[in-house]
Amino acid sequence: MQASGETNNRSNRRWTLQTGLLIVAALMVLAAFVWARRSQPSALGGDETQNTSAASIPDQEDSIPLAQIAKTDAEWKSQLTQEQFEVTRHKATERPFTGEYWNNKQAGTYKCVCCGAELFKSDTKYDSGCGWPSFWAASKPANVHTADDRSLGMVRAEVTCQHCGAHLGHLFDDGPQPTGQRYCMNSAALRFEKQPEEK
Repeated sequence: MQASGETNNRSNRRWTLQTGLLIVAALMVLAAFVWARRSQPSALGGDETQNTSAASIPDQEDSIPLAQIAKTDAEWKSQLTQEQFEVTRHKATERPFTGEYWNNKQAGTYKCVCCGAELFKSDTKYDSGCGWPSFWAASKPANVHTADDRSLGMVRAEVTCQHCGAHLGHLFDDGPQPTGQRYCMNSAALRFEKQPEEK
């Protein structure tokens, strides 16, 4: 009887171990599936009024963000205008339809006004009608950071510069395809570099 009991115990332990391994494997497969779905862009379609067909989703090759930098308020003030300082360092928001770039249609690159990190390209900029520069994707995803913003009684996704922590604006999920995203940025947080004309 004792030998039979030990056999049963071994069998139970083996069954428990096998079941545990199956559960772990299933969870790993599920996690990989969820990650793959989240990494893929939304299917093409939707708003046909936005001309995003000519631009592709930015490459994810720049996965390593720039090194972090930190400066005192006095140092930031010495290099920024008052509006740029209030927006980027104190999270202020410029009035709609007043910023330098909300209606800018020139080809070029938008960089962080504080540190110069590349953020957006003109080929993902579109007219959202909101009065702020809007982009449906970041050109250098590793240079932008998003976090929950629960100020003003709302839940939004704040967008900051990964390099220097500058407040840039907010991210919404009401943008055009292919991403369905709207990076709603403050002009005061950006510096535009015009694309050189081809000779």
